[in-house]
Amino acid sequence: MRRGLRLALALLLATVAARVDAAEIKVMSAGAMKTIVTELGADFRRETGHTLALTTGTVGQLRDKILAGEAADVVVMSDTAIDQLIGQGHLARGSRVDIARTGIGVAVREGAPKPDIATTEAFKQALLSAKSIAYVDPASGATSGIYFATVLQRLGIADAVKLKTTLTRGGFVAELVARGEVELAVHQISEIVPVKGAVLVGPLPREVQKVTVYSAALPARGTTTEPAKAFVEFMARPAFKARLAAAGLDYKD
Repeated sequence: MRRGLRLALALLLATVAARVDAAEIKVMSAGAMKTIVTELGADFRRETGHTLALTTGTVGQLRDKILAGEAADVVVMSDTAIDQLIGQGHLARGSRVDIARTGIGVAVREGAPKPDIATTEAFKQALLSAKSIAYVDPASGATSGIYFATVLQRLGIADAVKLKTTLTRGGFVAELVARGEVELAVHQISEIVPVKGAVLVGPLPREVQKVTVYSAALPARGTTTEPAKAFVEFMARPAFKARLAAAGLDYKD
């Protein structure tokens, strides 16, 4: 009996000690990774006791925060943005770890007809035929918004769709189609999949597709904590590949 009590007390003290040592990790994450970072952060907390203080936004918005000197323990952004910040001395060389990759897709409201977007010409006609479309304002620094604006120019329909286009400053654009405010939304696939009431029609045709690799890195200055390193390693575990795929973060050409 006493032995059992001693064992229970030892376990309790070990648990309390682990919680006392638990850290809060400041994470900046691009919107395309928001859902999976949140989910994996919850798993990481259950395994280690460490918690996340998560800030999300477009790549451009987060880059501005970092350039302004805002601190973060872990940064999750597109690989190109990570490399730029490493080159500028804001993130540590050798700390970049690639986590996931996603493409750009089209969403409609659940139950609505799905347009044909199988080819570049079909996609062009779907955009011209839609009563309204939405994507992220390129001025916000969003990866998908900046790229899709160039696609509209490339297809020669930028002026034709301008008056029926809604530009957002971030967040899940697919929420607009879920609420019935617009007919089509164009956004990163990983930011369409989590939205209830919206359905992924499919990825953009290969000729106009943009695949983005999302990576994690650590700050160049200050103290890089072991919990921060551990969280980056945690996100990169092979065991999570299936979950990344289900979240639209394992895009294959």
